[in-house]
Amino acid sequence: MVFRYNEHANITSLDPAFAKDQRNIWACEQLYNTLVRLDNKLNIEADLAESWTISEDGKTYRFQLRDDVYFHKNAVFGKDSTRQLVSEDVIYSLNRLVDPAIASPGSWIFEKVEHLKAIDKSTIEIKLKKAFPAFLGTLSMKYCSILPQESENINPRKKPIGTGPFRFQRWIENEKLVFRKNQVYFETDEDGEQLPYLEAVAISFLPDKQSEFMAFIQGKIDFLSGLDPSYKDELLTNTGQLQKQYQNEIKLDKSPYLNTEYLGFNMESESPEIQSLAFRQAVNYAFDRTKMIKYLRNGIGRPAHHGFIPKGLPGFEQIEAYTYQPQKAKQLLGDFKNETDIQKPQLRITTNANYLDLVEYIQKSLEDIGITVDIEVLPPSTIRQQRSAGQLDLFRASWIADYPDAENYLGLFYSPQKAPRGPNYTRFESEKYDSIFEKSQTITTDSLRYALYTQLDQLIVEKSPIVPLYYDEVTRFYHKNVKGLEMNPINLLVLKTVKKTK
Repeated sequence: MVFRYNEHANITSLDPAFAKDQRNIWACEQLYNTLVRLDNKLNIEADLAESWTISEDGKTYRFQLRDDVYFHKNAVFGKDSTRQLVSEDVIYSLNRLVDPAIASPGSWIFEKVEHLKAIDKSTIEIKLKKAFPAFLGTLSMKYCSILPQESENINPRKKPIGTGPFRFQRWIENEKLVFRKNQVYFETDEDGEQLPYLEAVAISFLPDKQSEFMAFIQGKIDFLSGLDPSYKDELLTNTGQLQKQYQNEIKLDKSPYLNTEYLGFNMESESPEIQSLAFRQAVNYAFDRTKMIKYLRNGIGRPAHHGFIPKGLPGFEQIEAYTYQPQKAKQLLGDFKNETDIQKPQLRITTNANYLDLVEYIQKSLEDIGITVDIEVLPPSTIRQQRSAGQLDLFRASWIADYPDAENYLGLFYSPQKAPRGPNYTRFESEKYDSIFEKSQTITTDSLRYALYTQLDQLIVEKSPIVPLYYDEVTRFYHKNVKGLEMNPINLLVLKTVKKTK
């Protein structure tokens, strides 16, 4: 009745205001609910909000709360007591995100909000400064989890109180974190049985991926997520299937993941190579993405032969981008040499150690067409810092969706969001792009907005500020006694429906 998993990177906080990365998001998913949530196909559905309305101008949202939601039992409500969720808890929780004293990395969600207010005990109104069609989806993010107002007097980082399927029990940092079943959780299954089925969730903190793998094989933890070079060949064939020796004990699930892996050019670099469109396009044509996925990723992921928008979002496969065409790459490189009189072009790619094999594969392919490539391996934290400061000419990166709208990807190339102000790490700038992007933000009709998204993605392909590598897949390995562990394109760990058999 206990589901066990490992976080090799320590959880830093159980306060949803800091649910920025997967380790914290997964833990917060067990403890909290949001007004709305995403189903496994990324449709928005009710969670704490029983229903909602959106005004015709797309600026005013009204939410009606469920009347059967209670917070985890806690001494702040009286000895072994609980309290019903009310609208003021929602206002308190969402206002925390923009409180400078909290300094939440999720504060950007409410930059477009004009006001939040409680209409009555169970009705909330959110008014935006201007229409933002993706706003409802952003409210499903764990940043927007609901806490009780009494959290002001405790530390949610270490003593969280939510409404989720599990409640906080014990945390010994760097060793173990335990959640117990919430006995007053409001959700039931289709047969009317109360969720969750499990009695507890236990999270360990083995820092080494190989140790995590051994613990999984020995049955000490119940599942693994993702594909690490240290064990990928042990578990998978190069076509992405389980090795025979594990097929009777382990189940493998794969599904599209809203994550695009790419190389990003710094478009403000002084390098003549990077300033040349012909050179950037040559890099895009010079290596075989299909072969890279087969042999270096064991068939996990899809080669990025389209734009930046990944599989799983409207707009994917609307355009054809770069495939492996070495002769075309050589021709474009020749054009670059004629333009610049640089006969020995050079390039430096910065990556972290986890992606070194991929970058070395690209290095060899580029050298085959006449580009000298130097690889710089840095810690992820250093890469993030230098990338934001514009100190890297070409860097390996990924973008995982914050919310299920292609705007989240296309905003990476909007010039007012150049790093460090925003996530435009390539420092790409185009008046045409900015104009179409801004127009897309005013359109509430999905089909019309998606058509503009396709135009934007096509512009990125044409101007080549990036080298798309692959569209990732969620990959999960778990023991066959685990049932009900569902997949979703944002790789959220949902345990309320999980059962374990003997």
